[in-house]
Amino acid sequence: MLTLQNLTYIHPGKELLFNNINFTVSDRSKVALVGNNGTGKSTLLKLIAGEWQPSGGLLKADAIPYYVPQIFGQYNHLTIAQALRTDDKLNALKAILNGNVTGSNLALLDEDWTIEERCREALSYWKLEPLDPMQKMDSLSGGEKTKVFLAGISIHRPAFILLDEPSNHLDTAGRQLLYNFIQSTSATLLVVSHDRKLLDLLDTVFELDKRGITVYGGNYDFYAAQKRIENDALNQEVKSKEKALRKAREKERETIEKQQRLDARGKKKQEKAGLPTISMNTFKNNAEKSTARLKNVHAEKTGGIAQELQTLRSSLPDTDKMKLGFDNAALHKGKILFTATGINFGYNKQLLWQQHLSFQITSGERIALQGLNGSGKTTLAKIILGKSEPRTGTVYRAETQSVYIDQDYSLIDNRLSIYEQAQQYNASALQEHEIKIRLARFLFTKDDWSKPCSVLSGGEKMRLMLCCLNIYNLSPDMILLDEPTNNLDMQNTEILTAAISDYRGTLIVISHDEYFLEQINVTRVIHLDSAPL
Repeated sequence: MLTLQNLTYIHPGKELLFNNINFTVSDRSKVALVGNNGTGKSTLLKLIAGEWQPSGGLLKADAIPYYVPQIFGQYNHLTIAQALRTDDKLNALKAILNGNVTGSNLALLDEDWTIEERCREALSYWKLEPLDPMQKMDSLSGGEKTKVFLAGISIHRPAFILLDEPSNHLDTAGRQLLYNFIQSTSATLLVVSHDRKLLDLLDTVFELDKRGITVYGGNYDFYAAQKRIENDALNQEVKSKEKALRKAREKERETIEKQQRLDARGKKKQEKAGLPTISMNTFKNNAEKSTARLKNVHAEKTGGIAQELQTLRSSLPDTDKMKLGFDNAALHKGKILFTATGINFGYNKQLLWQQHLSFQITSGERIALQGLNGSGKTTLAKIILGKSEPRTGTVYRAETQSVYIDQDYSLIDNRLSIYEQAQQYNASALQEHEIKIRLARFLFTKDDWSKPCSVLSGGEKMRLMLCCLNIYNLSPDMILLDEPTNNLDMQNTEILTAAISDYRGTLIVISHDEYFLEQINVTRVIHLDSAPL
């Protein structure tokens, strides 16, 4: 179905993203494309989809891919029908049914008389029945936009499908529909995702890293087990090389000390023999040359081992390198931070929630906000933070230091470089080298500091945002995370999970990632039901 040979992509800024990528995807196979944030997974899908052009190499697909992107903002000005590329066919069918049987209408329809029925069935399967195909995309929630493009699969019936983080904005019910589709489809799939449940439904894993593509013939559980074996072997090799380096340095020291003792004895013999000064100087020079030769021989050997060790260490996972350093909140546990009494929110005359909401949030709680797409989870989060006010009811908010990490990474200014962004949060007047040390802790190396924030992947923006909060040295009483794992790879999800698990302040999370919620020990759920239209 797909062949890539020596594929290369260079950013417009002339920075090489990946080089000599080679792999094939067989017909009807279901492949997961995994790798750390920034390795180029989404870029690779865009190249295969034909949205971007490679800088070199061969890319050949036996069918036109159907592409479900990760971000949908570029479609906001279109109607649903236009985004799905069905508007011309639907208009032609309506014209023909109304008696306007022209050659152009017949050509547009291309004998596809079931297009309208397939549209209805697809929208029904993805629970999008209330939507009008002529409705603008910018009026839809993130989950609804994802479902629209997933519905397009049933409408167009492609043989080859590219999915970039398809479960990101889906609620629990939507995710289950996606899992059912992936299990039942006979189409060829190439999927970028961090959703463990979804990844385990695929039969092959392609890992993309700086070396290229490595193929693992099994689902994600199989891949994870193989990676553990590989990392254990790599750690053993590192320990073995460290031992070899210690022995080589000990041997170097012993050999040089032995040579120096021999030289010292020889010098004493010559002094006792009363040799002339010129002979003594010659002996001294020869001894120094002999010691220098020994040092050079051993330095070359230890240098080679040290270089091999550095190469091995650079291959180790980065999981333990990034330190968030969130301080625990100073508030005593149980202090009332927020009280809602009979609140509701509204657009025009329509109230958002079926029932008015009444609840309290106390210091130290770990709460999940859940509900279907469009049920107002982000709206409630903004009310809790004081960024929005309810239409009905009353709220009480204690004075607190809060951190809100939203889906749009609004703390990041795309006009700035990575270093300039970090400097914006330098309230404690850290020196330049100290800021760069913090950036390095969050896996931003010297080569990254001058990069514009606009080229960062979603996961890299999340990491930079956490680094900025670390530099700002804020001790938050409350952290509110809005779909925090949506754009994180598995590695960074594990890092975030560890940091949030250690945090002892108040935590409020909007997430449909059941595995993540379980790992961070959420103890309470506020479930939202939107009012019927």
